[in-house]
Amino acid sequence: MSCPDCFKGQIHRGQPKGKTTKLYGLDTYVSEPADGKTVRGIVVIIPDAFGWEFVNNRILADHYVEKGDFKVYLPDFMNGNASPVSMLFNIQTALAPGNIFTRFAALVRTLVVAIPFFIRCRPSKTYPSVKGFFEQLRKEEGDQLSVGAAGFCWGGKHTVTLSHGFDNGVTPLIDAAFTAHPSLLSIPSDIEKIKVPVSFACPEDDNQVTPPKIESIRSIVEKLPAASRGEVRVYKNTGHGFAVRADLKVPDVAKQADEAEDQAVAWFHAHFKKP
Repeated sequence: MSCPDCFKGQIHRGQPKGKTTKLYGLDTYVSEPADGKTVRGIVVIIPDAFGWEFVNNRILADHYVEKGDFKVYLPDFMNGNASPVSMLFNIQTALAPGNIFTRFAALVRTLVVAIPFFIRCRPSKTYPSVKGFFEQLRKEEGDQLSVGAAGFCWGGKHTVTLSHGFDNGVTPLIDAAFTAHPSLLSIPSDIEKIKVPVSFACPEDDNQVTPPKIESIRSIVEKLPAASRGEVRVYKNTGHGFAVRADLKVPDVAKQADEAEDQAVAWFHAHFKKP
């Protein structure tokens, strides 16, 4: 994840409605349907670089609950090493026109945070924590409820890795997956290993997954056997991060971020077992 867009975007207004707890060894934000509503399954959000405490990610979790009647978990898969929200402002200053010294100072502040993040949160270091959480979740709750993963930017790589399937030779750790603007993917090799149905929400303008890579993903996942077959949707005039950090004051952008939420909800409804 080396593109500046991974650290760009807007902070959304709103008050998260869930609670925080320790779950399967990790600090976790939990949002769930109101009392009396039937839970349609469990969705675990594997977030962008800003992690489990970022208000946008918690509001997104609440939206999945409101739209899909899922129980939603947002764990701290980064072990306290998520990028601080100040990165949004630093990268904006560094890339904007203006005083060269101000821009240079913002760039230095950006690198001081970004480089340790890349080291501490690299996939090879963090995937064991992700895998361990899903293993315990499947054991404790997954026999009664379907389990899905929704990954964004940094979380997209882990989500696709989870979709490779049958870790214990019998039961996959997840039943379905959704990812928007994933980073760090090896294409086509990561895609060719998919065994669980994955829905991709791809921005039209993304230097992580470019249009040729989008078509490579599509050519693979849409030809898989029915039980594993995926889908790819391209969102016009959007960039990396649009599903999490969109500027909601821009009507078309807000609409497409909302449509990406609907895409995820519809995918999980289609692939989760009926409660």
